[in-house]
Amino acid sequence: MPRFSVIIPCFKVQGFLRECLDSVLDQSYRDIEVVAVNDCSPDGCGAILDEYAARDERMRVLHLEENVGLGRARNAGMPHATGDYLFFLDSDDTLTPGALRAMADRLDETGDPDVLVFDYARTYWWGGTRRNALAHVLAEAGEGTFTAAERPEILDLLMVVWNKVYRRGFTEREGFAFPPGYYEDTPWTFPVMFSAERIATLDRICLNYRQRRSGNILSTTSRKHFDIHEQYARVFAFVDARPHLAHWRPFLHAKMGEHCLDILSKPDRLPPADKAEFFRRTAEMFRAHRPPGAPVPPELRVLERGHTAYRLRRQSERAGRALVRRTRQAGGAAAGRLGRVRTAVNLRRPLDTDLAVYSAFSHRGVLGDPAAVYRKAREIAPHLRGVWVVRDEEDAALLPPDTEHVILGSAAYRRVTERAAFFVNNVNWPGTVAKRPGSVHIHTHQGTPLKFMGADLLGKPGARHGLDVPQMLRRADRWDYSLVANRHSELVWERAYPCHFTSARTGSPRNDVLVTAGPEHGRRVRERLGVPEDHTMVLYAPTRRDYRRGGHVERIDPARLAADLGEGHTLVVRLHPSLATGHARGMGLAELHRRGVVVDATDEPHVEDLLLAADLLITDYSALMFDYALLDRPIVIHADDWGAYTASRGAYFDITANAPGHVSRSYRELAWLLTSGAWCDEESARLRSVFRARFGEYDDGRAAERVVRTLMLGEAMPASAVTVPAARAVPAADRDLLSFS
Repeated sequence: MPRFSVIIPCFKVQGFLRECLDSVLDQSYRDIEVVAVNDCSPDGCGAILDEYAARDERMRVLHLEENVGLGRARNAGMPHATGDYLFFLDSDDTLTPGALRAMADRLDETGDPDVLVFDYARTYWWGGTRRNALAHVLAEAGEGTFTAAERPEILDLLMVVWNKVYRRGFTEREGFAFPPGYYEDTPWTFPVMFSAERIATLDRICLNYRQRRSGNILSTTSRKHFDIHEQYARVFAFVDARPHLAHWRPFLHAKMGEHCLDILSKPDRLPPADKAEFFRRTAEMFRAHRPPGAPVPPELRVLERGHTAYRLRRQSERAGRALVRRTRQAGGAAAGRLGRVRTAVNLRRPLDTDLAVYSAFSHRGVLGDPAAVYRKAREIAPHLRGVWVVRDEEDAALLPPDTEHVILGSAAYRRVTERAAFFVNNVNWPGTVAKRPGSVHIHTHQGTPLKFMGADLLGKPGARHGLDVPQMLRRADRWDYSLVANRHSELVWERAYPCHFTSARTGSPRNDVLVTAGPEHGRRVRERLGVPEDHTMVLYAPTRRDYRRGGHVERIDPARLAADLGEGHTLVVRLHPSLATGHARGMGLAELHRRGVVVDATDEPHVEDLLLAADLLITDYSALMFDYALLDRPIVIHADDWGAYTASRGAYFDITANAPGHVSRSYRELAWLLTSGAWCDEESARLRSVFRARFGEYDDGRAAERVVRTLMLGEAMPASAVTVPAARAVPAADRDLLSFS
């Protein structure tokens, strides 16, 4: 008996069907059967299904003699399902890699619940991807199982059939089936969720919900949307026939009203001439099914007042939104005029030579190179007043205690940026910041460049999508000093930013700690991350890709790597910061972290801490390799898409030929490097030594001091011998890092 029966109804989807089937049959989890139902499709769906079934014995095909619709096509497939769990997959959607394995593991972990609810992402025809906005509900549901009554917020999620799997024994016992109609998911999902005694969640994106430009039946303008009333009538009948579910009537009553008003509000659902009738039917149903004494939510009271009142409310809402827009525009214009007056006054006042303004990573907090300069200035130049610019109050709340700050765009922000003598940032300041004569703008950058930057992106239209390079260069014209850690960076920055700055051979301030910190620093970080002292900590830090919209491409399966590493190893994963808030972590990383398979360190604010704690760095093309090389610890470069990466983004040199360690071009090669011990052999040490000498040229542990003394205070640097501490001990070359079963 297979674990999953994947039931796929098909009708007029020949352009998407192969991608759907491949996403299922190519899953690493193999204990499945596929029941594909050709709903008398007039295109090539039937032939495609037969082709796949001929080469994969796990798939069977049913050819219906007439078109019966999505719900009844699912019903046709259910008697042929023999799996423990039913999974209804629409034939234009796809599974994400590893989805079925994650589902199976979660089902085992929770003891075979009646229903498992998982996450999804909307994938748009124009290439965008957006995660379910209510994904936090899945994460907050806890480790075990529950009922919908215990966690009613689970019903706030999209009530569709395809974001869940169902224990077949449960559905057969309850006699669940799909009725005919347009909104067939409604009379399935509500009864199922009301009846389930054990529900579990999986905080992982398992399905890509395709948003087609056309052809989506629920986005078609038609009277078929009137079907929603009949489907809710079925749900009310289901509840009425089961007295123990009577407590759900008030919830269902409100949900029905919300759903129908949502359909009515969509401009592409109902023909304009039919909207009044749809409202009347909704209002009649709302009155007929209102539980005695149940309060009516304020947003639904319009259903008691008639269609004219509804239209007036909609018109009022539109007028209100337009008024708010006009008010904001007028207020913005007035504020702009007042701001220009104040700016003119402040710009006539002398610079405050003791005021330094800092920002990092687009005003995200006390981070990176600017943070290192700030801390050193407080130590050796306490008379300098340091003020940080942050995006909003939420970021301000995360600042270290006693950190003076201003909110971007505020009056206080304008005051300090108009008077400050020093500006320190690792990205460009907004265009509104004027470069006053006598002020000093110090640009720290964000590490040593491998990929194309600045003006070099002009020949890479994909990589500079949405980026105004000429504007960026105009802002860079304000720089007085560009900090460099090596001559390679000096040459690149002067080429990529053809402006008027002076290159300052200071080293990277944020890397001072990598040169000067003792082993206790790394031990504290490991303890905070939960890495046992006797474990080998492997840090996997991939960068983003410019050849994929959104930037996320999973080149290594973290679960597979963690399993192959075996006992005595902890895999720590840090995604590129630009991927921290998107859908990337929902593709499995968050769930692996919850289960303790890996440690997700993407939110760690100070990457230097992770570098100090790690025994081995595995990366592709991340600039972290240049920093980590200072520790003289092993690095493996996984470059399986180097050609695609350089074609889309561009690179200043071939990292595969000038690497800080061994290079793998496939997962098999990576596994061999780790199992054979080559990752830390003499050749890897030699490569690392050459790399470190070239790219750590000016990193002596005193970069921040050099910036403060020479660029801010105008002093000379006192001579001092610097001793680079020994690297943290790593496994010997003859010790296998991986343990394969």
